[in-house]
Amino acid sequence: MRGAGYNFEVSLPSADREPGGAAAFTLRQRLLLWFISWLGYLLISLIGRTLRFAWSSEPGSGVEDGEPPPVVIGAFWHRAVIPATYYFRGRGMAVMTSRSFDGEYIARIIELFGFSAVRGSSSRGGSGALLGINRVLAGGHIAAFTIDGPRGPRYVAKPGPVLLAKMSGVPILCFYLAVERPWILRSWDAMMIPRPFSKVHVRWTKLIPVPADAGEEAMKQCHQQMQDSLERARRDAVAALGEQAS
Repeated sequence: MRGAGYNFEVSLPSADREPGGAAAFTLRQRLLLWFISWLGYLLISLIGRTLRFAWSSEPGSGVEDGEPPPVVIGAFWHRAVIPATYYFRGRGMAVMTSRSFDGEYIARIIELFGFSAVRGSSSRGGSGALLGINRVLAGGHIAAFTIDGPRGPRYVAKPGPVLLAKMSGVPILCFYLAVERPWILRSWDAMMIPRPFSKVHVRWTKLIPVPADAGEEAMKQCHQQMQDSLERARRDAVAALGEQAS
């Protein structure tokens, strides 16, 4: 798909794909996927039940009682995926996940929490995944992007949501989940693992509409607005919890 200078590679059927577009894995990988998926589900469930969530929002976010509008394109940083998985569980949200091994176990974990995983990324299967998420939006559900994934660079927003917002007419809603004194992995995204009984603050920013007739310059401006909103959400969420947050 091409639009406003943003490119996505179309994923074509090949020998290393199973029906439905999932990558083919070896028996060892399949066993690992089963083990990691259920372990991740159990750990997130156990920790999530102890977390204390609070939220705040900017004027114009459309958020009420901590709940986003029924149909939006959510965008947040990849490092917050664990607290976000528990907070948004059971809502039928669609999330784009990578076709890689790492992306597959993330997809399986979030599916256990009631999400719909749409496989693809900005580098692999992007066009098909965007069309799949567009169908989710048309069906009245929320779509969400870990916007600097699947492999970074950290805190640099990819253009997918802007393209999708133009195509669907659905606005973008940026947010962040700050965690009190989390464990931080030595990964590209500095993944946060909440400690049991810690505080989590969810911060929402105002909605970003993308006009259907937006040209290249307007698309760039919307992309920058999304980048700024993501950083503002992170800053304000961390400030809400104080210096011990991340």
